[in-house]
Amino acid sequence: MGLGEFCQDRKLVGLRDVYVETLIELAKDNADIVVLDADLSSSTRTGRFAKEYPDRFFNMGISEQDMIGTAAGLALVGKIPFASTFAIFEAGRAWEQIRLSLCLNRLPVKLVASHGGLTVGEDGPTHHCTEDIALMRVLPNMTVVLPMDANEMRGVIRKSLSLDGPLYVRGSRENLPVVNPPDMDFEFGKGRTLRQGNDIAIIACGLMVDFSLQASKMLETEGIGARVINMSTIKPLDKEIVIGAARETGLIMTVEEHSITGGLGSAVCETLCESSPVPVKRMGTMDRFAVSGSPCRLLDLYGLTPKAIAENARALYRDYRG
Repeated sequence: MGLGEFCQDRKLVGLRDVYVETLIELAKDNADIVVLDADLSSSTRTGRFAKEYPDRFFNMGISEQDMIGTAAGLALVGKIPFASTFAIFEAGRAWEQIRLSLCLNRLPVKLVASHGGLTVGEDGPTHHCTEDIALMRVLPNMTVVLPMDANEMRGVIRKSLSLDGPLYVRGSRENLPVVNPPDMDFEFGKGRTLRQGNDIAIIACGLMVDFSLQASKMLETEGIGARVINMSTIKPLDKEIVIGAARETGLIMTVEEHSITGGLGSAVCETLCESSPVPVKRMGTMDRFAVSGSPCRLLDLYGLTPKAIAENARALYRDYRG
């Protein structure tokens, strides 16, 4: 069972599918684009690129560290490498190689991970990845992005060709609801306000942006104006939009399909404590491993549903505004 329970009558599109479709399109005019995978090309969808450009695809086998080292070498000779595997293997197993080979040398390697967050579902705690943003965010020179839908993923991949330095893009296993228009203009390091409100600001990333928009509509019926900000770039964080939201609403809530330690919530709190302290509520997986279950059941279990977001925002508002 996918996300239909929370996204009824909505168009759902896979980020990993659009990622590869965009690469195939870009590769027609750019012979330097190459793709690497670690024996998961069916799941990451990079196998489709291999069929179109077999001489520009490298299956490194179950050897994530070698994949990163090889990607670094390709970048050094002028290629534009995109390296993909599951988030838990890319961010976790190959962390040292990412740190030393890519970040220390500021190499323009694009790490596009699939299967991030809780919605990996039944694969359980060995394959769930709710720590990757913290692992990537701490690395100097690394840019970290969580697209909220397929159209934003398309924009990220297109703009990544001109990005200086390494990039980590976290995708999902589940198809996600489409919110943005196909021709959206993505910009690294910029958050976007998708819904206005002056009582509380909800800052979210990935799937949680759509869920926050649903929650905002629920709160509107109660007279609570909840602003919703899509913070797809976690690093560098758009400090201006965060501080502005804090000063204009006085209450901030962050929502992420990730641990509240080291992810979006931490980044927002770090910014606000230095510049504009206001009450903040962080929603995420807390300090827990995920269990096995369907995506919808897990999101409900960990309190990351539109209803739960609305309940937490309502409680925060009432605690400070009565």
